[in-house]
Amino acid sequence: MGIEKSPAEMSEAEAANELMRLAKSIGHHDRLYHAEDAPEITDQEYDALVRRNSALEAAFPHLVREDSPSKKVGHAIAASPLSKVTHQVRMMSLDNAFSAEEVSDWVARVRRFLALSEGEPVAITAEPKIDGLSCSLRYEKGKLVQAATRGDGQVGEDVTPNVLHIADIPQQLDCSDPPDVFEVRGEVYMEKQAFAALNTALMEEARTAAEAKGEEFEPGKVRQFANPRNAAAGSLRQKDANVTAQRPLRFWAYAWGAASSLPAGTQFEVVHTLAEWGFPVSPLMVRCADLDAMLAQYDAIGKARPDLPYEIDGVVYKVDRLDWQQRLGFVAKAPRWALAHKFPAERAETTLESIDIQVGRTGKLTPVGRLAPVLVGGVTVTNVTLHNRDEIARLGVRPGDRVVVQRAGDVIPQLVDNLTREVERTPYLFPDTCPECGSEAVSEEDEVDVRCTGGLICPAQRTERLKHFVSRKALDIEGLGEKTIDQFFALGWLESPADIFRLKDRKDEILALEGWQDKSVDNLLASVEAKRAPDAARLLFGLGIRHVGEVTARDLMKNFHELPQLRETAEQARDGEDEAAAELTSIDGVGPTVIEALGDFFHEPHNIVVWEDLLNEVSPPPYIVETLDSPVAGKTVVFTGKLETMSRDEAKAQAERLGAKAAGSVSAKTDLVVAGPGAGSKLKKAAELGIEVIDEAGWADIVAAAS
Repeated sequence: MGIEKSPAEMSEAEAANELMRLAKSIGHHDRLYHAEDAPEITDQEYDALVRRNSALEAAFPHLVREDSPSKKVGHAIAASPLSKVTHQVRMMSLDNAFSAEEVSDWVARVRRFLALSEGEPVAITAEPKIDGLSCSLRYEKGKLVQAATRGDGQVGEDVTPNVLHIADIPQQLDCSDPPDVFEVRGEVYMEKQAFAALNTALMEEARTAAEAKGEEFEPGKVRQFANPRNAAAGSLRQKDANVTAQRPLRFWAYAWGAASSLPAGTQFEVVHTLAEWGFPVSPLMVRCADLDAMLAQYDAIGKARPDLPYEIDGVVYKVDRLDWQQRLGFVAKAPRWALAHKFPAERAETTLESIDIQVGRTGKLTPVGRLAPVLVGGVTVTNVTLHNRDEIARLGVRPGDRVVVQRAGDVIPQLVDNLTREVERTPYLFPDTCPECGSEAVSEEDEVDVRCTGGLICPAQRTERLKHFVSRKALDIEGLGEKTIDQFFALGWLESPADIFRLKDRKDEILALEGWQDKSVDNLLASVEAKRAPDAARLLFGLGIRHVGEVTARDLMKNFHELPQLRETAEQARDGEDEAAAELTSIDGVGPTVIEALGDFFHEPHNIVVWEDLLNEVSPPPYIVETLDSPVAGKTVVFTGKLETMSRDEAKAQAERLGAKAAGSVSAKTDLVVAGPGAGSKLKKAAELGIEVIDEAGWADIVAAAS
């Protein structure tokens, strides 16, 4: 990735394009985090996306859309099996600060908004920001009647039966004259020790289940929770409350929503009243008189963090007086009167004992640092990726160095500093040959990665490609795990994907191996046979062609429908046929890099052998996407210019749903162009070719008629 331009250096078009990409990316990660409890990136990486989005919107305020990530809280829960609950008072998110200067700026903004005189104090509470799942508990006349997750802030999930199993949550308020309505809000969380025990139990359950079925136990395929926050969310958001009952969940109260009356006039006093009513509250919550006291509490909580039994990721500040909170009000998705001061990633020192080289399925040589075991954020870290040759050079690391390791977002270990760079020691030399097959290892122009040139003669690449071929997102063949592939490969039974479908001829030989029984062999062979007519896009992705990921594979198959047609066009494009290259280029997301990768794949004789051998064993049906009947079904549509009522991605999704192909460029094969304001060269080319052109309103009519 290149160096990001500052907003001041960007044109309006560049900013608009990046904002659109950021909205899509942030939305994707919001869904994974809030709706699926399966984040792909660290908190720090997510925060960086949000901060970039905010910086661009501040520089180009006229580009801020109503559906901007800056105006959204959490993620919609439409796909949840749980019932929906509309919050009477919206559950807001919090703005973040990452430095003392940003906290100081926030305090100054609060003072300016309230028009406070220079000497007038403003009390602010400070408390740990616990890392769990937000939950709202509605009490009517002191009795718990409903519990809901935050969801998108407006609509959450009904988890009432589930919270009844959390001992920290009282079903009746401990007070003689409870309010008619009071919504207590807080965080459902799981303590570190309980989280570790849960993951161990999940592993043992999977082991026991595999043994009962006579199958190979594959630890790498056991779904465990990445961190306590995911464990808490996944345990609470269960359709079966009995599952929640078996999970050691805790609760902290720190706020409220709808309330017929309040028991006090300050944040601090209301929270302490919640404690009197029977709710656990943070023992580290304090009331601060000024900025210095706030930052001192931040430092104190940060120092206590490693010894706390639960995970926290920052400190939350809130203006104490509730009448001032009311005056300050809210921005799009967060209160002006509150701020989350995030912690940096946790770090620890250890020794880099060795550097090993792993060879991936594409031949990439990845250096892995082996560490003297060190505890970072409650997790023992022994390995860390060093990414590539340039990263090793940047850090100047060698076996024997003392290094600093951090768990970014409390999940992924990273090596961030070399403390003994100046100590004389033999430099680490990155290998110029593959450690697996001895072939030359080189880097292509403008690439930092070093790759083995051995291709399919390299055993590491062959086994890794086979593992990729059977993986969940490719053919998803159950029972054929990494250990089994390594074992069968070593025996000479698996050389290429087609060999998987010939395992039925080795049933007796497999049965003769230690650990295999009739049932486990039958299950394996049945799983293989079930994939004789695989999804064409999954099969294409499973072949591991460089730059052809699962999304690109689907996009290619939406256009070509059958694999032989894709091969023919790719070969023609490599041979210089402009029409074939234009057809590939017209597919959204397919550019010169993908076209070159496809051409290179089909140019190699051994790849052709693998391809034809595989298609002799399997028969993928034509790849057809179910669509609505519409006037544009089967046609190619190009969107150009500025779309005012939808994003470009939304428009393309609509086209696909209507049975059309959304292309990125205008050609003789284009049937329709949808042009918004500012349309340029594509509109001109459409006119030259006599292609029908409509505006966005015309497209909306087509969509409405087909719906």
